[in-house]
Amino acid sequence: MKPPQQFSHSSPEEHSDSEFAQELQEVERSLVSLKERYTQVESDREHKLQLQQRRQDLQQSKNPTSEIKAELRQIKQQLEVLEINLESQLFSWRSFKKPFWQAVRFGGMGVIIGWILKSCVR
Repeated sequence: MKPPQQFSHSSPEEHSDSEFAQELQEVERSLVSLKERYTQVESDREHKLQLQQRRQDLQQSKNPTSEIKAELRQIKQQLEVLEINLESQLFSWRSFKKPFWQAVRFGGMGVIIGWILKSCVR
């Protein structure tokens, strides 16, 4: 007589728990990433204010020398880089991915329902 086979399938609760643990880890990673980004944004804003103040001080000088003009150009370039950094990473594809696909899914369903209703009206 053969011994009964033992299946190593996990129960639905175990599967659900592992999914929950994975989702929780993903949320924690996202939170850490968000905190890092927030710190970077705050630092960039502070640096931007300092550069704007320095630019204003230099522009108010009565005798603009070539050194002052060069420093003003450098400040302008740094401000442009900071603006790009502040704008570029506030939104990422990852943050739009889920809402985008939901809009595609439900928008497509709306079109299909509209076609069905239009065909029923005729």
